[in-house]
Amino acid sequence: MKIREAVKEDFEQIWIIFQHIVSAGETYAYPVETSKEEAFQIWMEQPHKTFVCVEQQHIFGTYYLKPNNIGQGSHVCNCGYMVSPDARRKGLATLMCEHSQKVAKELDYKAMQFNLVVVSNEQAIRLWTRLEFETVGRITKAFLHPKLGYVDALLMYKWL
Repeated sequence: MKIREAVKEDFEQIWIIFQHIVSAGETYAYPVETSKEEAFQIWMEQPHKTFVCVEQQHIFGTYYLKPNNIGQGSHVCNCGYMVSPDARRKGLATLMCEHSQKVAKELDYKAMQFNLVVVSNEQAIRLWTRLEFETVGRITKAFLHPKLGYVDALLMYKWL
């Protein structure tokens, strides 16, 4: 599996992954009815960089990296990761998170922060914890899960 910077033509495959994950409404706060055009802006235009995890021209995962804030907080970046349903539990999220930390350091970010890690996303929490992210805050009932109702979200952080 190879990770490379995404190009505009990759979005057709990214969209399939994005739509599947966002329409489920279980891990990202984007509206479940996010349009393809809105998704392109969110995932391809707004971030500092977007990457894809590719094998034989097929995209199995993607992530973006962007400043978490502006000005005096711009040394902290934020990332979002998505893995295709048919590629789960194969280590892609680990691979992408490790890659994103390397890229963040190259871009002179000093820390990485995940702003809204839904507590029901136990797999992600275990992974981020294993990769030495600290839970630095808990926001009560910050996320409306489609099956569980209002659930807490974690703020996770790592100094790079």
